[in-house]
Amino acid sequence: MSRLVYVLNGPNLNLLGKRQPHIYGHETMADVERDVRALAVELGLEIKFLQSNREYEIIDWVHEARETAGGIVINPAAFTHTSVAILDALNTFDAPVIEVHISNVHKREEFRHHSFVSKRADGVIAGFGTQGYLLALRRVAKLIDDKTE
Repeated sequence: MSRLVYVLNGPNLNLLGKRQPHIYGHETMADVERDVRALAVELGLEIKFLQSNREYEIIDWVHEARETAGGIVINPAAFTHTSVAILDALNTFDAPVIEVHISNVHKREEFRHHSFVSKRADGVIAGFGTQGYLLALRRVAKLIDDKTE
């Protein structure tokens, strides 16, 4: 099984560290990517780290991952609550998917309590700040390792 993991990030995460730091913290996407890549080396994984404000790009990346990746870590951001299209794309991916949210979405507005992506995700990590990405990457690595044994 491939040891390539796509780390997909949805809308407004390009503003991480600048947008509502009282909710999302002060780390930037560059900080998250640096930390993810460092852990990936330790875990023997390759990373494709991507962010888009466009739903169709995330869908295209999931389709691309179908052919190359052993797992997906996805923070769909606001698309979590709205995108059946991303869910449908993820349903075509036959490897581990871990959903990540920086904030605890269940302590926030009611509309954030529903996730289309969770219907496909093998696990959901929420409320651990940007450390959630590292927890998700560790879990994907374990699931990949379990499949190759």
